Amino acid sequence: MDGIQGKANGARQGWNTLPPEEVIFGQSEAMAIVRKRARKVATASVPLLIQGEGGAGKEVLARWIHGRSAAGTGEFVKVSCAAIPRALMESELFGYEKGAFTGANDSRPGRVELADNGTLFLDEIADLDLDLQSKLLHFLQDGRFCPLGSNAERTVNIRLICATHKNLAEQINIGRFRADLFYRINVVQLNLPPLRERREDIPMLAEYFRAKHMKQFERDCESFRAEMIQSLKNMNWPGNVRELSNEIARYVLMGPNASLLQKPLQKHSHTISIPSAEAEAIPLKRIAKEAVRRMEYSVIVEALRANHWNRRKTAQELKISYRALIYKIRDARLADRNH
Repeated sequence: MDGIQGKANGARQGWNTLPPEEVIFGQSEAMAIVRKRARKVATASVPLLIQGEGGAGKEVLARWIHGRSAAGTGEFVKVSCAAIPRALMESELFGYEKGAFTGANDSRPGRVELADNGTLFLDEIADLDLDLQSKLLHFLQDGRFCPLGSNAERTVNIRLICATHKNLAEQINIGRFRADLFYRINVVQLNLPPLRERREDIPMLAEYFRAKHMKQFERDCESFRAEMIQSLKNMNWPGNVRELSNEIARYVLMGPNASLLQKPLQKHSHTISIPSAEAEAIPLKRIAKEAVRRMEYSVIVEALRANHWNRRKTAQELKISYRALIYKIRDARLADRNH
C-alpha cells in the first residue's frame, strides 16, 4: 500500500507530462474519429470504456480526457487490475483500517478514496476477479464504500475510465465478466486502432520519441533518413506505440546499427538463410534463436565501441551484470577484439 500514495502523487503531473494533442491523435483518419468522440465526452462526467491492443495508448488517452474534464483538477489514479495480486486488490481499491488483517498496523486509504474529485482509471478491467467485480458494481451505483475492517460508509465523487485489450462481450459469454458491470462502465466506448492501421502517424510519432529520448538519455543522434521512416512504416508493430517508443529509444542509445531501423553491419552479422521448398526445413525455434543472437551480437559490438571497449561501462549501459557480458563476449568470440 505504500506505493499508492506515491502513484497518486505522480499522477499530479497529469496532463503536463503528455505530448501535444497532435502527437496523441496524429493525422490519420482512424484517430480523427477517436479525437472527435473523445472531445465530445471529455467534459461529460460519464463512465468511459477504452478498448485497444496493448501499447496502443489507452492510458495516454485516458489522461488526455482527465485533463479536459471537470475532474482534471483532482488526481488521476491508475489501478492495474492485471498487475495487483487478487488477494490484495480489495484493500488496494477500498483501503483498510488499522487491525483489519495481520500486518495492518496503520489505516490506509485505497485508490478509490485517493481519486475523490478526480479520475479513477481501471486498466485491464477484464482481469478483475469476479467477486471484486460485484463489489465494484455496488460501489459504482452510489459512490459508497467501506474500507476493510470498517462498517462506516464513505462517499466519493469520481470520474471512472476503464480500459481493456480484451473483448468484454466474449468475456461475458464465457462467464469471466459480469454483464451488469459491463453495462455500468460502457456508457461511452472509445476504440483505439492499432499502429498498423494508422501508419501515416508513424513519422510524427518517431520524431516525437527521438526528441523525447535524446533529452531523456542526454544523447544526440542523427535524424531519420527516408529509408528509415519507410522501414518503420512497413513494420507490423504488434506492440503498437509502446514498441515504437522502445525501438526509437534503442536507436538513440545505440545507433541505427543496433536497432531494427537498419540491417546490422554486414561485417558482424550472422546471416540466416531461409530454406527453399526442396531444402531440409529449419525448425522455427532455431531461426528465432539465431535472429535473437544476431541482434544481441550487434548491440554488444556497438555498445563496446561506444565505450571504447570498456567492458564495465558497457555492462552498466546495457543493464546487465559484468559477468553476463563477459560470457556473451566469449560466446560471440569477441574476447580478442579491441577495435
